[in-house]
Amino acid sequence: MDEMDFRLADGRTLHVYDSAPGDDARLAVFWHHGTPNLGVPPAPLAEAGEWLGIRWISFDRPGYGGSTAAPGRTMASVTADLTAVADSLGIGTFALMGYSGGGSYALGAAAILGDRVEAVTTFAAIAPYDAAGLDWYDGMIPSGLASLHAAAAGRDAKVRHEASGVEYDPEFTAKDLAMFEGPWGWLGSVAGDKSMPNGPDGLIDDDCSYVVPWGCDPTTISAPTLLFHGQTDGIIPSSHGAWLARHIRPAALRLLPGDGHVSVLAQAETGLEWIREQTG
Repeated sequence: MDEMDFRLADGRTLHVYDSAPGDDARLAVFWHHGTPNLGVPPAPLAEAGEWLGIRWISFDRPGYGGSTAAPGRTMASVTADLTAVADSLGIGTFALMGYSGGGSYALGAAAILGDRVEAVTTFAAIAPYDAAGLDWYDGMIPSGLASLHAAAAGRDAKVRHEASGVEYDPEFTAKDLAMFEGPWGWLGSVAGDKSMPNGPDGLIDDDCSYVVPWGCDPTTISAPTLLFHGQTDGIIPSSHGAWLARHIRPAALRLLPGDGHVSVLAQAETGLEWIREQTG
């Protein structure tokens, strides 16, 4: 894995990962990480990525890892960062994969970049905050409600919430917890404080970005899109996946009974194989 720091036009630094530098024969897949994680591509998919001919590209979103914070960032502004990376690496078209809030960032990029995106797969993506006909908070666990209500009150309120010492209880299901005993235990190596060595800006700005307009319209996505969502997910309820599937014309939803927010990743290799099938 090659790691590098990109200097963006506005002076910010973006910490970037590239699993196969210069290998244009591989399909480039941009990985969009969850909240709060580092952006390193998923180790549990490394072997599948090899035999499928995947070149993983990713970056720490602003405020995470080695990337400069950008308060007020949105799905659209982070897509501009992605575009800068793709252009600098000489990558014309690519696929997108995202987990949790990263799935929403992947969808935002697909909406903006049009024909540059060959296919999109997401796992437990969040629908837009202003999604018509969706009770956005319905079914969320108490910790999630408190965190996102604070973000909806503005960045200063979110900063106070995180500084208050409140503990976040994800209420993982038994099936979720079992995932940490296998390959997806890798999440523990990229999550939490490890992802934010310079303070909580990454988490704060992620949550704030979920409760403001995206700056783009996911219903305009034209690339083939596959959405995975666990039916017992209390962090991002499956109603979000259902709304996205109804409003993104080329999207299909695989709703997984018994799966939660982490156990949905048991389908990640299937999702990567699907991307490869869509792109030839």
